[in-house]
Amino acid sequence: MQSNTPSPIIVAENLTKVYASGRIQVQALRGVSFTVDPGEFVAIVGPSGSGKSTLFYLLGGLTRATSGRVVIDGVDFASLKDAERTRLRKHRIGFVFQKFNLLPTLSALGNIELAYEVSGRSEPLDRVYLDHLCEILSIQGRLKHRPSELSGGEQQRVAIARALVTRPAIVLADEPTGNLDTKNSDAVLHMLQRSNKELGQTTLMITHNPEAAAIAGRILHMRDGEIVHEEAGSRAWNTGQTDGQKTAAGASASV
Repeated sequence: MQSNTPSPIIVAENLTKVYASGRIQVQALRGVSFTVDPGEFVAIVGPSGSGKSTLFYLLGGLTRATSGRVVIDGVDFASLKDAERTRLRKHRIGFVFQKFNLLPTLSALGNIELAYEVSGRSEPLDRVYLDHLCEILSIQGRLKHRPSELSGGEQQRVAIARALVTRPAIVLADEPTGNLDTKNSDAVLHMLQRSNKELGQTTLMITHNPEAAAIAGRILHMRDGEIVHEEAGSRAWNTGQTDGQKTAAGASASV
């Protein structure tokens, strides 16, 4: 009998990462294992030095593990040559970073279109999809503006659109609210949650902020290079909640 359970889209299996500095070796990851199913929103939370950023770079194929393996959508990163790894990243993964990394000479729309062009896709950009994406991220009226003319929250939403415009199967977000104030952080988190729900992309977010992590469906807690605890998040979070409701949601997620 065939199972209706989908295969995981992300598999981390006994990952270790050791950095050498002269004679000193620093073990950033210590046998990390977990899976993420298609369409999930998973947050990885932990203090600075816990290994979460190292894990992010391994999952994105931006660096190699010392041991263990990463399987993305059925493909083992370790089995790929550098060019094949780059191609997989371009076609299957969208990256959102703490620093917006927008090109200052291009408009918001130009930054988004450039991301699609460098992805190497042969089919033209779907303008209907792009319009829908910009509506979800509430940047329709800001597309002609350059980054210097946008607020921090608007720049991060453009960066999210840039990550999503290629319709990646997986979105990896590294501290996406790290440079934002509370109001803009709430807006960006809401947009990430909405895009995950409406576009069906698997989202994995790295954060040091437990309140930000609470919007995910599942939270993995890291400390000293290991996953030490897993809990359910609160997918009911949204920017329409009062502060009291957000606090209650965060408290229920930490039980």
